[in-house]
Amino acid sequence: MVPFSHHEPLDGNSEGKKSGHVRKSPWVLIIFVLIGGLLGGILGEILHVMAPQGTIQSIFATNFSPGINPPLTIDLVLIKLVLGFNIKVNILSILGMFIGIYLYKHV
Repeated sequence: MVPFSHHEPLDGNSEGKKSGHVRKSPWVLIIFVLIGGLLGGILGEILHVMAPQGTIQSIFATNFSPGINPPLTIDLVLIKLVLGFNIKVNILSILGMFIGIYLYKHV
């Protein structure tokens, strides 16, 4: 006597569909955050150029650039390695990243 049939799911779902939560890949989250940050950064740059002089333009003009500046250079005579990066972040790019996280969780 076999306790379980190989053709019937253990959770009692006779249609064979997955029940419960579908696990999402962390790579999809990274893509959502990057696209949200990119779109927010582009929108921030557009608003910085098109906004009238004053408070709104100064808010969108505020950004910070974490990174390695100047780049790290390693000269090995045969090969010269240059390592560096710089990220330009403004308020709308941060907002875009949060929107990307929200969409990831609710899509």
